[in-house]
Amino acid sequence: MNTTTTPGLTTGMLRAAGATLYYEVRGTGPMLLISQSGEGDAGRSKDLVDHLVADHTVVTYDRRGLSRSTLDDPAQGVSLAEHADDVHRLLSHLSDEPVLMLGCSLGASIGFHVAVDHPGQISTLIAHEPVTPRLLPPDRHAHHEQELAHIQRVHRRDGLAATFKVVAEVLGIDPANPDAEPGLTPQPMTPQRTRNFDFFVEHDFTAVIGDTLDVTALADTPTRIVAAVGRTTPRTVFDNKCTFALADLVGSELHEFPGGHNGNTTHPRAYAAALRTAFNAL
Repeated sequence: MNTTTTPGLTTGMLRAAGATLYYEVRGTGPMLLISQSGEGDAGRSKDLVDHLVADHTVVTYDRRGLSRSTLDDPAQGVSLAEHADDVHRLLSHLSDEPVLMLGCSLGASIGFHVAVDHPGQISTLIAHEPVTPRLLPPDRHAHHEQELAHIQRVHRRDGLAATFKVVAEVLGIDPANPDAEPGLTPQPMTPQRTRNFDFFVEHDFTAVIGDTLDVTALADTPTRIVAAVGRTTPRTVFDNKCTFALADLVGSELHEFPGGHNGNTTHPRAYAAALRTAFNAL
């Protein structure tokens, strides 16, 4: 385990089972872990973190297989349980107390496993549009897993540009109407982001499709789980349906957040304010 501290930022490398994890810690106050969506690494929600560090110690990290979090065997796959174990190890390293967690999309699905497999480590989980088909009735569950498998086939056959289009359709993202706050930090599609996206589609989609989490256990976990939905996400797409199903399952009031599926990156200022409101309401 190695750490580096510069003014306002601590970075570190932590050994996990079959991987080495990169993480960042900024700010002061109650600890808040952000588990990113999609191919996002520790820097993907930099603008959101900038609006949270005045009153939270914010932890971000590269999921295993992305950017600086390397696998011992690069050809091996991943599972949501392994992602959750990574979060468990990281939080055990950084805190002796239960922490807050924001899980976005896949990050929310990882948060579910942490809540069930490592009870008490997360005090509150804000679950923003989880990609957890098992929250839905069996026929819809199977249908949406097939959607993810279809995206993988498109990715292998037609490449990344075609994949972006299908992902946008499945998750309700409108690339022709990029509603966003002004002044965002540019996030170009660098070679590293391309590699991250390839890994996300090939391995993390497979982890979602093969997940066996008993979602009914979420109703009994000591973690307070809050269902969060993007204001502009179409109500017909499966990540949105998963959020409504989650709210029913855990008895959570549904919290509406700015933007759509990626509101944490497109509306960081307003999203940070909504996050504070949600935490304060609890």
